[in-house]
Amino acid sequence: MPPVGDYALIGGIAAVCSYLLTFPLRRFAARISFVAEPDERRLHHHRIPYGGGPAMFLAFLAAMIVADHVGHLNGIFQGSSEPLGVVLGAAVILGVGLLDDAREISAPAKVAGQVLAAMFLVFLGATMFWLKIPLAGTVVLSSDLTPLITALWVIGITNAINLIDGLDGLAAGIVAIASGALAVYGLRLVELGSLQATNLGPLIAVITCGICLGFLPHNFNPARVFMGDAGALFLGLLMAAATMEIGGRTEGVSGQTYFFYAPLFLPLFILGVPISDMAFAYIRRMAKGTGIDTPDTDHVHHRLVRLGHGPRRTVVILWTWTAALSGFVLFPLFAPESNAIIPFAAIVLGLLLFTLFRPGVRNERRKQRKGAARAKAHARASVPVGTVPNIEAAAQFGVPSGNGAAPASDTAPRIGPGPDNAGPTAETALS
Repeated sequence: MPPVGDYALIGGIAAVCSYLLTFPLRRFAARISFVAEPDERRLHHHRIPYGGGPAMFLAFLAAMIVADHVGHLNGIFQGSSEPLGVVLGAAVILGVGLLDDAREISAPAKVAGQVLAAMFLVFLGATMFWLKIPLAGTVVLSSDLTPLITALWVIGITNAINLIDGLDGLAAGIVAIASGALAVYGLRLVELGSLQATNLGPLIAVITCGICLGFLPHNFNPARVFMGDAGALFLGLLMAAATMEIGGRTEGVSGQTYFFYAPLFLPLFILGVPISDMAFAYIRRMAKGTGIDTPDTDHVHHRLVRLGHGPRRTVVILWTWTAALSGFVLFPLFAPESNAIIPFAAIVLGLLLFTLFRPGVRNERRKQRKGAARAKAHARASVPVGTVPNIEAAAQFGVPSGNGAAPASDTAPRIGPGPDNAGPTAETALS
């Protein structure tokens, strides 16, 4: 039986430290003008200090130090370099994020920093040992393949968390729910004997959940401090490390739950919202011919706001989706008879997630078509008898459509973004 009480204590310490440390760090950030300035892609109208990333990192360090001195958790640290690997990797990626918040570094430079952080995990052992592939068995990772897989894993999850950080409290809440679910999953595997009691993954997940819960009171709408890229990348690295430690080291068992067959599928569910949003963002940008690092306002939270949900309701909706997907992972652990429905439920959830991303685009296109039709109708009505105008040009560009006719743009409704009908924008800079 894992020492649940000790884990809860460490999670509570992480939450308290995160909450308390955010106060001085946000004041310090404001004093040195380390702030997010309002612009056309942000919802806030005044300067908001950064500081959430350093506060969470310091809370993480405090929780790790205390855990090293708690009797039942001390064995995780004894004779292992993995905790040091996670700490050093987190410090590197925090530095990359702070630099990006201050100077907006290029995408290749940011990826290079993520790879460097991943290498600390690899060389100090905080990575996966094998991959379980459904219908193909277990693939033991060689020393040549492990660095590549780890780097790709870290890049994927850190960028997914970074891209979803677009509304007050959204990223912190999603990571809190996902890491809490991952902690329950890992501790359940320890109880079943499928994961070693000294595995670092559950502890990292518990601390991650705690620091997010402590930060949320400062960051929920209206936010008084932002985590910035520093905080988002830092949380992404912790989630990457925890999922690799748990999913990539589960012992060879089967039959208890579907996810034993492929434990590394876990992030696709507990982080389903940010990972799906990232995948759609990259596909969307490639289809438009823009760079995959080009910011836009077509992420899932932007579309929900355009559908009429306010920022707070949008955040709660996406929190609820994350909780539902996390429950989907945990339920078979406690009700093994539900295993048969897992593949079909996964398909249903995937379709529902797809519908979550598409309505905003359809509605925007429908509005544009209606606006264009009204403009053409107005242009026809404005043409004097005896003239043969270019109605298409008149409706589109607002030029006179005939002798003495008024420009269509004087009375025709606006089509597309403009000062009178600008759509919602991202709260924080996305990359």
